[in-house]
Amino acid sequence: MEKQDQRNFLIAMALMVAFVFGYQKVFMEPAQKRYEAQQAAIKAEEQPEVSASELSNVPAIAATKTVEEAISGPGRVKFEADSVDGSIRLAGSRIDDLSLRKHFLTVEKTQEVRLFRPESAEYGYFATYYWADGKALVAGRNSPWVQVGGRELTPSTPITLRLETDGLTIDRTISVDKDYMFSFEDTLINTGSSERVVRAIGSVERHGAYKDFLEVTDPGSATASNLAHQGLMGVVDGELRMKKYKPLLELKKIDGETAEGTFPSSEGGWWGLTDKYWMGALVPQQDREFDASVNKKAIATGGPLEVRTESDAITLAPGASQTVQNRIFAGAKRFQVLQDYQNKEGIPRMVDAIDWGWAFFLTKPFFYVLEYLAGVLGSFGWAILAFTVLVKLPLVPLFNTSYKSMAKMKKLQEPMKELNERFAADPQRKQQEIMKLYKQEGANPLGGCLPLVVTIPVFYALYKTLYVTLEMRHTPFLFLKDLSAPDPTAIGNLFGLLPWAASDIKAIPVIGMIIGIGILPLLYGATMASLQSLNPAPTDPTQKMVIRAMPIVFMFVFGSFAAGLVLYWVWSNTLSFAQQYFIMRRNGVDTELGKTISRWLGREKKPAA
Repeated sequence: MEKQDQRNFLIAMALMVAFVFGYQKVFMEPAQKRYEAQQAAIKAEEQPEVSASELSNVPAIAATKTVEEAISGPGRVKFEADSVDGSIRLAGSRIDDLSLRKHFLTVEKTQEVRLFRPESAEYGYFATYYWADGKALVAGRNSPWVQVGGRELTPSTPITLRLETDGLTIDRTISVDKDYMFSFEDTLINTGSSERVVRAIGSVERHGAYKDFLEVTDPGSATASNLAHQGLMGVVDGELRMKKYKPLLELKKIDGETAEGTFPSSEGGWWGLTDKYWMGALVPQQDREFDASVNKKAIATGGPLEVRTESDAITLAPGASQTVQNRIFAGAKRFQVLQDYQNKEGIPRMVDAIDWGWAFFLTKPFFYVLEYLAGVLGSFGWAILAFTVLVKLPLVPLFNTSYKSMAKMKKLQEPMKELNERFAADPQRKQQEIMKLYKQEGANPLGGCLPLVVTIPVFYALYKTLYVTLEMRHTPFLFLKDLSAPDPTAIGNLFGLLPWAASDIKAIPVIGMIIGIGILPLLYGATMASLQSLNPAPTDPTQKMVIRAMPIVFMFVFGSFAAGLVLYWVWSNTLSFAQQYFIMRRNGVDTELGKTISRWLGREKKPAA
């Protein structure tokens, strides 16, 4: 091979090594230290009422309490449903204490995932609906709501709160379903002598630096990865809008925003903040127009991150009343739950709260198939294995053609070796003779690349599907405790026999990368090397070295991938090996595996004398 080609292969090898160590640096090192939140030393309970214009410039609150201390005082109403529990703070009528009963921080299920937190605790996160009359807030951040109906909020027992202000009384009935939707049914009564024009302002507010509050909500899923969208997400006028936390907090422009920074919607929708698996979102009354926005003034002045909806105004004559229903979604992004809200409740594109990515035309169907197979087979692990077979079946003709081409190329190895030796001093003539040989035998050196072109988008789409869908989280299979997490076994813990976590072993500098490899990545490397043994070997020593190193390189790369994805790839390699081996044997090509088996059985063919 020419010197330029050799140089290119050396560069390729260096890039692969750099990729492995870069991957270790970016994805596997512990998360960065928490940023210090810019917070003012003012308690939430001491904040005065603010006008609608001042709502855009709310200072952050110093976190002086633990969550337990913040929710232990009076002025709270407890709630408990099938999927959530917590309490509502009467001051401001806000949901600021909410945990997810069906989801836990660890596979041992020792602690529920906490989504919402009080403002006076660290990393406050809460949601509510205010009411404004012109510029003045008549129901604001700390308005003194009083409980007048019900005792504890459950799916069968709503509660009623009342706020009496000068000339306006609001009766708020709060209900919760069996999943994650809270309804705020507000009846406004004009008790004054003049007309009132009021509007509902929904608010989801989150305090702290984004890298910190992601770690607090769910350390297991808040890894430094751009694959799952985390940040602003919502649907206005049928269009999905997203902005990640980092550019959002840096006040970078949201694509398509108006000059005022609002997104009007006349077709319903929702607007909120999402993590990888969880979301807090406002769902205004769907038959009323509303504007969605981000509180940029609060961010610019060191305040919290707040997203808002502002519904169109309603006019109340003296003595008149009107009822408005707004909702808050606070919970897990389970597909079936979101689909029910979309289809049964008429909330547009609710299933798109799951970040399907640009390859949604593949990721969504992949998930549908996986979920169906899991229901039939009883496990997402078996579903992945069955899905692999289904993906490969329609590609069998393509792979057969490719493997036949490889078989022909493998037959030409000896003639090509002779040509390389014969025309070593004349590269141009050598190339001409090689092309003539290809044409004579009907071989295509690029024929083996066709399956790769097809499998790359399938690989990405499946990776995305397994990574972002909650249904894979903490799902066990065989020796795996969580299909969405890396293989828990490692060489360093004798593949799970010793009580050392694989993540701790991988964190050991340098050597941890080697002894932290688990069973599945090792199987991937072995199956990839087996597949390579069936392909025509490169004649150039440098190229041969690079090709042989690839299973080792990608074995380390796959070491930190979700176990479900590596399981798919190991099984896919196994099926491909069986298919290719069968085709090569039918075409009379002796494989390295066949030679090895013949040696073991004492049937190795001896060269003719």
